[in-house]
Amino acid sequence: MTREALRFVKATAGVAALGTVWCAAYLTVGAGPEALVYVFVPVGGALATASVLHLVRRGELDPAGRRFWRLVVTALALITVGYAWLALDMLVHWRGAHWRTMPLPAAGCAALGFAIAIWAVARVPVAQSGGVERWRVLLDRAIACLGCGAVLWYAGLAPMFSAAEPWSRQAMVLVGLGFLVAIGAATKVSYVEGGPVDPAALRCIAAGGGAVAAAVAVLAVRFGYAGAVPAQAIVMPLAPVLATLGTAAQWRATSGARRRPARGGVLLPYLAVAAADVPLIAVALGAPLRWPARVVLLAAVLVTALVTLRQYVAFRENARLLHNTRVQEERLQYEVSHDGLTGLANRALFRDRLAAALDGTGHAYVLLVDLDDFKTVNDLLGHGVGDGLLVSVAQLLRAEAGDDSLPVRVGGDEFAVLLTGPGADPEGMARRLLAALDRPISEHRLLVQASIGIAEAEPGATVDSVLRDADVAMYTAKQRGKASFVRYVDGMGEPVLAHMQLGAELRRAVDEGELRVVYQPILRLDDNRVIGVEALVRWQHPQRGTVSPAEFIPAAERTGLIVPLGRFVLRETCRQAAAWLAEYGPDALLEAGVNVSARQLHDPDFVADVRAALAESGLPCERLVLEVTESAVLRGQQVSRTLAELDRMGIRLALDDFGTGESSLSLLRAFPAAIVKLDKSFVDGIEVDDGRPADADARQAVARAVIQLARALGLDTVAEGVESAEQAAVLRELGYTLGQGYHLAQPMTADGMSRVLARQQAMAAQDR
Repeated sequence: MTREALRFVKATAGVAALGTVWCAAYLTVGAGPEALVYVFVPVGGALATASVLHLVRRGELDPAGRRFWRLVVTALALITVGYAWLALDMLVHWRGAHWRTMPLPAAGCAALGFAIAIWAVARVPVAQSGGVERWRVLLDRAIACLGCGAVLWYAGLAPMFSAAEPWSRQAMVLVGLGFLVAIGAATKVSYVEGGPVDPAALRCIAAGGGAVAAAVAVLAVRFGYAGAVPAQAIVMPLAPVLATLGTAAQWRATSGARRRPARGGVLLPYLAVAAADVPLIAVALGAPLRWPARVVLLAAVLVTALVTLRQYVAFRENARLLHNTRVQEERLQYEVSHDGLTGLANRALFRDRLAAALDGTGHAYVLLVDLDDFKTVNDLLGHGVGDGLLVSVAQLLRAEAGDDSLPVRVGGDEFAVLLTGPGADPEGMARRLLAALDRPISEHRLLVQASIGIAEAEPGATVDSVLRDADVAMYTAKQRGKASFVRYVDGMGEPVLAHMQLGAELRRAVDEGELRVVYQPILRLDDNRVIGVEALVRWQHPQRGTVSPAEFIPAAERTGLIVPLGRFVLRETCRQAAAWLAEYGPDALLEAGVNVSARQLHDPDFVADVRAALAESGLPCERLVLEVTESAVLRGQQVSRTLAELDRMGIRLALDDFGTGESSLSLLRAFPAAIVKLDKSFVDGIEVDDGRPADADARQAVARAVIQLARALGLDTVAEGVESAEQAAVLRELGYTLGQGYHLAQPMTADGMSRVLARQQAMAAQDR
């Protein structure tokens, strides 16, 4: 509370205290004329008006709050003028003050002030609500107004009409208006929620109207005309005090003091109903049933009707909320148990249904469906097209699955179908699915194949065991060439498990350094001089001994370990090649080749890995050769961008196993190759001389065509798989200058290669 507000409160309280003292003196010793009693109300009203006016002029209120308090200033000013008029009239006619009534203009002025106060309270913003909540609030407020009004009418205003010495009609009208101010403010304050008018201020306004009016009514009924003196001297001066207290509360709120949170009027309608029952109880206990009681009865009937209507509205709203809650729960339950993209059941629901089937009849089949080469669709056409394809596959599964089947999206490009019932035909279902996939699907008319594994729930089987068997069968179908189905049989999982274990052991081998790099020389066919090497990886298993690359490289591809494995080979090769150049000179080794897989080319960090390996080792870019197969080159835009960036770095690219792909000739124009390596399959048998020149020409045709094409495009050529001197001789005759193979040199360790380079360096020194 600020100092200004405190001064106004003290001033109005002083006026009320002075009135109390004067009243006591007048009633005991007859001090002064009775007309003086009418002075205290206008004096206190003037002080209260000044207090509110000072609050409005401070400029800290928001527009709605300023509008309310301006109306309050106007109301207080009019009420003060009305009672000042009354005081002046009484002082002028002081001898008959005991019998005079309030002049009609004065009463009209005060009544207008009360009406403006009621209008100000009505315009106070309340808690925002809409729809059903808005109707509930309106019904609550109507119930509260009727209930409170019935009590104030029965206990306050009505007895004034039937009193032995009734006051003037002007006085009773003003008392009634005071009751209306109290009812409106009390009802309003229950719904003000952090608005522009402080709730405590509204409570003071309500008390200034209701409590003062009630006290005046009691004095009028109990003492008749004699009650006018204490009413004017003691009770009515309390209204300005309460008005200044309300001003102080608003002052404190606008200064940033914490407000009590509104309770939203939860108990207000119930209290109003209880208040309306008070007059009824009085009538039931024997009070006379006159016309004031009949008004209360009508009010009670209206309150009962409004309460019934409110309960109906609340019932409808509760029913709606319960319905929405059930719908929300069903939707959440559906989302928890179904895939968001395809709408099929998800893994969680699949496991629950399978567990229920195992607990029941125990007769169930699981078809695990995995799309073949789905990653290629995402890589070449984008994930949007891939998602559309998954949705189409889901629709196909729904169409092919019967009433006793549950189609499921397990995850990624993997689906499943759960078959239950004695008539289930898993093989027939698998055939229908594969036949349906033979036709183009999705809006992009794509052909997709699938590998299907079938597992039967044997007696005593568990959910995990059935899913494991289906997964093993599906993996076996992929190993047998894809686009087929395989039914699980006992023992089928052993080689698959061994393959999986191999992947785990390979991870350990990469981490613990069990892998090593060997080097197969690339030689000139005319003088057997080493011009380069191809790096090959070998695995010396601590228990199994040497593991063939044909066994662990596919496992590395499948598990993704080919990326760290390839990174290790690349760095080790660059380091070793740089060491050989430093030791044996720049002419000792022209190139060092490293095989690169499609998985590595898809890795966004691959180019950075190459740069890091070259920077760490100091190997010149032009000395590094990256060997890529035709199938890896045809893996989409990401691979093409990677290869183009490597070519711009000055790294030489070799097309490995050339001639085995379907697009070899077109690749030579699109792929930035510097070297073509003729596949071993075209070298085998090239030297056979069976006396039939036509057959010999046919065996040499591909090798001859490749060398002629490479010369035309300015590419170097290397013949792979040279296994005999006769093959080397034929290749030289065809124009090949470089070759590699077991006849020329077998893969060897770095130390072995160092000895070869040292011997070659010594021989070159002797020739000089």
